[in-house]
Amino acid sequence: MKFIDIANIEVKSGNGGKGHISFRREKFVAKGGPDGGNGGKGGDLIIKGDNHLSTLLDFKYSKVYEAENGVDGGKNLCTGRNGKDRIIKVPVGTLVKNTETGEVIADIIEAGQMEIIAKGGSGGKGNAEFKNSINQAPRYAQPGIPGVEMKITLELKLLADVGLVGFPNVGKSTLISVVSAAKPKIADYHFTTLVPNLGVVKIAESKSFVIADIPGLIEGASDGKGLGHQFLRHVERTKLLVFILEAFSEDIVSEYEVLKNELYKYNPDMEYKKRIICINKTDAIDEDKRKELEDLVFEDSIKPMLISAVSHLNIENLKNRIWNLLTPTD
Repeated sequence: MKFIDIANIEVKSGNGGKGHISFRREKFVAKGGPDGGNGGKGGDLIIKGDNHLSTLLDFKYSKVYEAENGVDGGKNLCTGRNGKDRIIKVPVGTLVKNTETGEVIADIIEAGQMEIIAKGGSGGKGNAEFKNSINQAPRYAQPGIPGVEMKITLELKLLADVGLVGFPNVGKSTLISVVSAAKPKIADYHFTTLVPNLGVVKIAESKSFVIADIPGLIEGASDGKGLGHQFLRHVERTKLLVFILEAFSEDIVSEYEVLKNELYKYNPDMEYKKRIICINKTDAIDEDKRKELEDLVFEDSIKPMLISAVSHLNIENLKNRIWNLLTPTD
């Protein structure tokens, strides 16, 4: 499943440092020559692909990125320090465009790829550079070259990391509206969701994932019943499946088996995807029912998470568990 994530930002490379005007002053030397040093180069503005990023969410909050200016030259032929480059990390698959012209500046297709978007300005020459046989004491130096300012558009086609799978009306749309900024249409009837809703879930700075609210499945979907294959194809490329079951169901285990079998019949490879089983709407059940659900064990010894999208019960725990499964540590 893909959707376009877009962010518009302003970038500026560093200005070059100014060249310096000075003359050597030494005891017993009547006429010291020019010794003004050159200015340092301004820092470049660089885009770098990063496999640990999956969205452009961070760019929604930070809009301006600047590299460091070069330092001015000094006396005694001292060259100014170069400005530090500014490296902006983006997800692999990001297209970088000039906002005003639409020109593609860079296409980040692999992790570690680095592209200079705006080169830093050159440093100006100090007056020592202009000494010659005719002009032994030049009294001028160059200013630094200004950096490049531009507006760029970052465009990313995202694959959803997580697919929410469940029968119609089990609360998937409500859940995605709680864990992300997505605002799906929510109503109390089957097939509320006719197209997948996608949302970006932010865990911390530079830590986020994309979650898809897959439209409700029904038994026989793998054979094309309901919206059948139109729905199922959306979960094929997700990394993690989150099954959403309803606390009021008369036979939760059987419903899970139906969902699982529809997925496996459509594509047997989905049997090997990581998964989490959640039982939703647990804010409205009594303690006996809660205890019964807590004691449930599904295949492969999977214990369900009891959640409530309405009351936010265990929602933060669910987000963290998803993140840990998506980014396992070695």
